[in-house]
Amino acid sequence: MRPLRLAVLALPVLVAACGQTRQVQNDEYYDGSRRAQVAGRISGNQDGLLILGTDRSRNREGGGAGGPGDTGTLGVNAYLWRASLDTLSFMPLASADPFGGVIITDWYSPPAAQGERFRATAYILGRQLRSDGVRVSVFRQELRNGVWLDVPVANATSTELEDKVLTRARELRSQSAGL
Repeated sequence: MRPLRLAVLALPVLVAACGQTRQVQNDEYYDGSRRAQVAGRISGNQDGLLILGTDRSRNREGGGAGGPGDTGTLGVNAYLWRASLDTLSFMPLASADPFGGVIITDWYSPPAAQGERFRATAYILGRQLRSDGVRVSVFRQELRNGVWLDVPVANATSTELEDKVLTRARELRSQSAGL
């Protein structure tokens, strides 16, 4: 009974697929202007789908082609991305997604504070270098009776890390402007 039901459901799809045909003209494939138009859509030149490489013909925010501010290769602002990596470099990196703009660190125990560990997640929120373009969440745990327990983190900790990221991003932008 089940194969018959599938055949009945598949029959309209097959009939519809066979009913729409058109004759292909020879000049569609051999006309140089048509080929250039199709190639432009594939490579991203005529507001088409960007599949191959990066469209560097458009003026992108954050810097020129190939520089630290080139947002054609990242989904987020390159200065904020690099500054976040630099700022959180003292912690082991667990995950980094440059297209989504998320950096997740692994747990880090400061040498001076035994029985305490931290981890951070940085979110780059856009392609512009703005003061609200980065958010850092910090998590803290303490070791009590052999078990790691979550404890609150001061709000100032996240704010201080965000300020350090922004300061470093400004430094990177000014360094690239001087090149």
